[in-house]
Amino acid sequence: MQAALLGLGSISTSSAAASSLPGASSFIAPAGFPTSVFSSYYYSPEKPTQEPQPIIHDPVLNIDFPSELTDPFHIPQESHDDPVFPKPEAKLSDHQKQQLIRAVSANVTRVINTNNSSSCTKCKAALEAAKPAALFAPSMVPDAMVSLCKQFSFKDAASCEHTYAAEAFGAVWTQVLAYADLQGLDGDYICNSVSSDFCDEPYTSPLDTADLFPKPKPENPRVPKPSGKRVKVAHLSDFHLDPRYAVDSEANCTTGMCCRVNEYNSASEDQVLFPAPAYGYFLCDTPYDLGLAALQAVGPLTGTGKGKHQDSLAFTLYTGDLVSHDSNPLQIDRAYVEYTETSIFHMFKTYLTGPVFAALGNHDTSPYDIDAPHALPDGRGQQQSWNYDHVSGLWLHEGWIDHKTVQQARTHYGGYSVKTHHGLRIIAFNTDFWYKANYLNFINTTDPDVSGMLNWMISELQKAEDTGERVWLVGHVLSGWDGSNPLPNPTDLFYQIVERYSPHVIANAFYGHTHEDQFMIYYANNGTVQSADSALTTGWIMPSVTPLTNLNSAFRMYEVDTGDFNIYNAYTFFSNVSDFASLSETGPVYRFEYSTRDTYGAAAGWPEDAPLNATFWHRVTEAMESDGELVTLHNSLQGKSSVKSPACTTEECRAAKVCYMRSGSVALGRECIQGYGSVQSAFK
Repeated sequence: MQAALLGLGSISTSSAAASSLPGASSFIAPAGFPTSVFSSYYYSPEKPTQEPQPIIHDPVLNIDFPSELTDPFHIPQESHDDPVFPKPEAKLSDHQKQQLIRAVSANVTRVINTNNSSSCTKCKAALEAAKPAALFAPSMVPDAMVSLCKQFSFKDAASCEHTYAAEAFGAVWTQVLAYADLQGLDGDYICNSVSSDFCDEPYTSPLDTADLFPKPKPENPRVPKPSGKRVKVAHLSDFHLDPRYAVDSEANCTTGMCCRVNEYNSASEDQVLFPAPAYGYFLCDTPYDLGLAALQAVGPLTGTGKGKHQDSLAFTLYTGDLVSHDSNPLQIDRAYVEYTETSIFHMFKTYLTGPVFAALGNHDTSPYDIDAPHALPDGRGQQQSWNYDHVSGLWLHEGWIDHKTVQQARTHYGGYSVKTHHGLRIIAFNTDFWYKANYLNFINTTDPDVSGMLNWMISELQKAEDTGERVWLVGHVLSGWDGSNPLPNPTDLFYQIVERYSPHVIANAFYGHTHEDQFMIYYANNGTVQSADSALTTGWIMPSVTPLTNLNSAFRMYEVDTGDFNIYNAYTFFSNVSDFASLSETGPVYRFEYSTRDTYGAAAGWPEDAPLNATFWHRVTEAMESDGELVTLHNSLQGKSSVKSPACTTEECRAAKVCYMRSGSVALGRECIQGYGSVQSAFK
């Protein structure tokens, strides 16, 4: 096997590693960029001294993306997307529109300057005063919002433009003003999103589950027995390719996402203080050189590959976020998203054996974070259909899904249900419909499933139960942990779906988004009783390929039984970003970080032949309650062993972490001590 891998880079094994690891213990990427990955280039360096610029051909759109789209030295400051506005309720002349905007702006200003009401009441009144503009002169609303933002110093001038410009989020906010119930629950969510000083974040609303499911849960649901046959499944997440990455630009900037020519450190605007390494850094997204190093490492480290006499991956999960974290949303447009999708899925096809089952992340759209429910009036619910058509076409082109599944993905927001050749059903779904930053979720918030996504999931799970299938759920934004990412009502509904179909149908759920190595446990009775006996299903939260922010780069492989489709071991591999600045003769080293079973099994008193299921993870949290050092260890692994991660050594931090691990919904997560959810900055 080593001889077959010599062209990819250097690998190493030890006797201990060879007997216990699925492949090599480490992989050293070659220093030269693997130019054979792409057929042609605008700029193709022999050495990693500049971000390569491959010519990306889109097989769905049948176009070559132009070089200026990703030119690292000429980053665009405006989007080329056409903004989508509500349909005006009446046809007004330009003069009438201008008069309306002036009157609305005056009314909003008067409301804001009123001192005899609460900030929440005032905010909702200001929204109501602005609504006529969204109904009758929608295209003029973004400029008015930018003007009001600057007038009242809600943000600095640049942030006002970036937030409320039509091509950024201005057109989206105009839809929210036009369609939302501004005096009701919608208004509470909107005002809390604008500023937590305006309205408190709403709590979970009561949920009537009487008619939620087509059939009651079987009285004695049984999990299928293991077959004893194990297959390998890779899991990657949050690639966040930055094709505009600039080697030697400021890697320690203070102005936005670093390693871009237009970002700098405020202490030295004219001089680079820390030159960006070719392979990335802690405040930067993934350059091509790092992303390809990670993909080259998957085969050797997991013991899979495309050569003869090598194992193949059964399949790969990708839990979302392909596109970079541009701090200015006007730098992102449809073409940039389509470029990134096409490039990364091509790289996956090149290096990963077996199909890739991907879910969309909140950055995989334009504007980022935004997806529209089909229920919006006047056809506005189709405004992101270009993206569902595109990604499903790419998945078809790569041979990962068939034409029937393509049609499902096009109509279900990029979500689909597919049965693998091993018999496991994958249900991928779009979690933007419970993500806080998707402002279109603030329309009709009294409905926990305004998109219909969760109702579709129920129908797929019911069919799986009727036919005796096992299911993995694959999304992006996690449903719980500390409760900071999603909205409460949809995750409450989702939790009850998981409870209804676990543990006999749903074997596991998988997420990304946080960039960190985490897990969640779902329990019976909506999590009100948390014990080994009531633990039902695990949510595996995948660490990211990107180092952003203050993290190392990582991926994972699962050993999965083909009878019960439980996970029997998980191996996580990482690359130390601290080393990247010193690399000259080689590329990054990806190495074995830890085995889940070896790290936690003994502490949990877990049998060697038992699956790493929800009961296992609950026992791990019980061990953590008895031994706080185990929480401290998990905290280190949460940041992928990054030197930047703060230590978790206090009793408060450790208690908070265990609480997060047992929280699969916003309602449960918000009951935990806050402030310790992420290791990407200092705790509290």
